[in-house]
Amino acid sequence: MTATFSTRDALLAQIPDLRASAFLLCGSKDRADDLVQDTVLSAWAHLDDFQAGTNMGAWLFTIMRNRFRTDYRKSRRWVQDVNGQYAERLTSKPEQEGWSISADLRYALAQLPAYQREALILVGAKGLSLVEAAAVCGCEVGTIKSRTNRGRARLAELLAYTRHNAGEPEHKNAQALVAAGSSHGARAEAFVRH
Repeated sequence: MTATFSTRDALLAQIPDLRASAFLLCGSKDRADDLVQDTVLSAWAHLDDFQAGTNMGAWLFTIMRNRFRTDYRKSRRWVQDVNGQYAERLTSKPEQEGWSISADLRYALAQLPAYQREALILVGAKGLSLVEAAAVCGCEVGTIKSRTNRGRARLAELLAYTRHNAGEPEHKNAQALVAAGSSHGARAEAFVRH
């Protein structure tokens, strides 16, 4: 069966969500864009395999997650800049508050175990139900619920610690994302609240 125009349109409509999810997974805009490009190219080539009536976003995220894991396994052989000290010397930090909010959230997400981060991205940022997220991860619904709850608790601790050290009021970062009109800001605030 050939992919219909509506299937192709549905795939293209998912690109903004894929970019946001990829950025949360990778922590780097360039790596996220590469991951999304690889995901879309792979999905486009296998569009005939997509089952009409199923969740396009979940299908694409599964492809993206598998590519991310494959790339991660390959990168483990490379020398890592663990503390970011080398990269820190090469860049200058922007002075915009939005960047610091984004950096705090990105830093906190990076501190979570991969399985908790993945559950939070699927449920919190991507908006999948627990059942859909469990299907994407290939585990039980209770496992996703547990990972999400533990990830949210740890994320709240990390963000509170970051804000406490910076002398900022609690929840400022998540609230600022909402105020700035970020499409994922409300979900980021939900991470902190739950």
